[in-house]
Amino acid sequence: MKVAYITAGAAGMYCGTCIHDNTVASVLKKQGHNVNLIPTYTPTRTDEENVSLNRIFYGGINVYLQQKISLFRHTPWVLDRMLDNPSLLNGLTRFSSSTDARDLGELTVSMLRAEEGYQKKELSKLVKWLQTHDRPDIVYLTNSMLLGMAREIKKALNVPVVCALQGEDIFLQDLIEPYKTEALSLLAERAADADGFVAPCNYYAQFMAEAYLKVPVDTIHIVPLGLNLEGHGNVIDKPGPPPFIIGYLARICPEKGLHLLVNAFYTLTKELGTDNVELHVAGYLGKKDEPYFEELVNQIHAWGLSDSFVHHGEVTRSEKIDFLNNLHVFSVPTVYRESKGLSILEALANGVPVVQPKHGSFPEMIKATEGGILVDPESVGALAEGILQLYRDSERRRHLGKTGMANVHQKFSDKQIAQQLLDVFEQYI
Repeated sequence: MKVAYITAGAAGMYCGTCIHDNTVASVLKKQGHNVNLIPTYTPTRTDEENVSLNRIFYGGINVYLQQKISLFRHTPWVLDRMLDNPSLLNGLTRFSSSTDARDLGELTVSMLRAEEGYQKKELSKLVKWLQTHDRPDIVYLTNSMLLGMAREIKKALNVPVVCALQGEDIFLQDLIEPYKTEALSLLAERAADADGFVAPCNYYAQFMAEAYLKVPVDTIHIVPLGLNLEGHGNVIDKPGPPPFIIGYLARICPEKGLHLLVNAFYTLTKELGTDNVELHVAGYLGKKDEPYFEELVNQIHAWGLSDSFVHHGEVTRSEKIDFLNNLHVFSVPTVYRESKGLSILEALANGVPVVQPKHGSFPEMIKATEGGILVDPESVGALAEGILQLYRDSERRRHLGKTGMANVHQKFSDKQIAQQLLDVFEQYI
């Protein structure tokens, strides 16, 4: 099967969606399928071998300049390629904290307008490339913000287009008016151009069908997240507590709820003693969120807990596995209804039980893996109590870790998930 797998880069950071897209595309390629993993906006960054094309479509600089300056909507394609240099595009991270909300809204609307928007030249380049390079049997868009592409792709190639849904609601709900209303209207309109959709869990399929896409929920197929399990599950004999090590691995930002975990950590130190509990944090920290993290670190210092807090920064794949293997419990207490949660599966794959809020994808994930407990969302008290339960009941903690690891390895391997996605594709070809 020939698949054009169109993904979106995350401006130089390790991104769960990029990692997952790369993992699935890699498996399909190894199985003999002709898969082109096509990055848009910026290069993708993954902690495994990157199998994406060494070319960027809809390069972030060109997209922005075409939005703001009419001259760049007519520049030669050869000039545009110079601005699509991967190193240049990865430098966009330093601008992430200064993007104006109005600019973001206008750009979102224009991108969804696609062939009627300011970036129609970028769409023409992509369609031309698809027509002349391994013309695909199917095109897979990996988030609904790319739906504007579907109409022209189908017109030019006469192939089905399937769209994945991966947490776009967080971006959309933060748009300002009048762009938010216009973007939502365009998204529902453009959703009709897709042949089908893929969501990582039933919650998100139902939510997106009703709230944003206005499509029948039975047009959305459920294909859960999957992991390349190589290296995961070689559980080391970690020393028993004390100290009891709590871990967090995700982007460091308010929406992922690190502040809740920090406050729960403080509560636990008062209950168990400052020498008996440690909090270990890893993950990408963007410039926009540096003040947020600095405030948390200052608070930890004010509590006199600096010696019990370890910041690991961004971690490579091997560092990530080592990080997880040293934990006794894991939590990413998101304040929003998470649609994915790849790091939860990664923790469970290494035998670490999880404590997660009872919303979004987590209830389905915990039911499928039997590797953790659910607590009331946005409650420091509930989070601390859930972690305390696993501290006090070592037998339950080990059972949840062992069961979770077994279920992740049995149900969520990259090969199994890639086959499920392939089965969806075959329904449309």
